Amino acid sequence: MAINVTRWTIALLVLLSVLPSVFGLYFYLEGAEQKCFTEELPKETMVTGDYTAEEWDQDTRKFVLNKDIQLEVVVEEMPSGNRVYGQKLAPKGRFKFTSAESGEHAICLFTADAGWFGSTKLRVTLDLEIRDILEDDNQIPDGALSDLAQRVRDLSHKVGDIRRDQSYLRDHEREFRDKSESTNAHTVTWTIVQLVVLGITCATQLRSLRRFFETKKLV
Repeated sequence: MAINVTRWTIALLVLLSVLPSVFGLYFYLEGAEQKCFTEELPKETMVTGDYTAEEWDQDTRKFVLNKDIQLEVVVEEMPSGNRVYGQKLAPKGRFKFTSAESGEHAICLFTADAGWFGSTKLRVTLDLEIRDILEDDNQIPDGALSDLAQRVRDLSHKVGDIRRDQSYLRDHEREFRDKSESTNAHTVTWTIVQLVVLGITCATQLRSLRRFFETKKLV
């Protein structure tokens, strides 16, 4: 029975490993409104975003593509605020950026030059793909690989993703360990200071009591 459980576990891990590192979402922007969301990225990770920004047309009562609209995308490292990417883009297209350091990244989108009192309403569809910087699928045409070779390459990519995530977790574990050691050192120092103060207080009280007893000639 233990062997069957192990086999099912391995099969589940393999299934999870082949899932793509892609997710999509859509949201609305009105006027100068800005939408931001955070993504934790390991070091040297490439993020590709395919987006479409459609403007609400009051006449047709639906969202349409307006080529005069510009969408601005800004990516910053958190909490330092270092800007990784910032561009004014067409209403439909793609952007790419690479993380220089591990940690949270804020990805913000808003309408360029909309003004504080702009009435533009946009529906933005965004698909993000996250992969290692060393991966480059554009070098090989889609039809050049057999089905088996394509699966092997996909598995290789996923193994790289897992390795990158493990490296990111190790970095977080190291930071947590450093903070724990620093906290413990401060705690020990504060305890020693308290003991010294307590010792000085006790010695002072004993000396005062001794002088009192000597004054009263009780000792």
